[in-house]
Amino acid sequence: MDLQQIVSIPFLLVGFFFFLAATIGLLRFPDFFCRLHATGKGDTMAVLLSLIGLSVYEGFSLTGLKLIFIAVFMFLAQPTATHAISRAAMRCGQEPWIKGKAKTQ
Repeated sequence: MDLQQIVSIPFLLVGFFFFLAATIGLLRFPDFFCRLHATGKGDTMAVLLSLIGLSVYEGFSLTGLKLIFIAVFMFLAQPTATHAISRAAMRCGQEPWIKGKAKTQ
């Protein structure tokens, strides 16, 4: 194993952990906004760390530079999209879950 592989593997493993945590949050949290929060935060970090790991593995090349640009774009775009989706849900009447409050539908 060379140095690029040794450095890239922890990034990929931590990225996989964040994907797994976001998926568990999506399945376990009680309402739309909690699930959106879990997937928004988790997927942003997972994609960022995974793409950084892949760019380190690829090395100093055009492909590695493209991966870094994609990581920066995703780091900026995913939280913005999550915010826009949550605002649209609020405008459409979706109410946040409150502990102890019965659902009214």
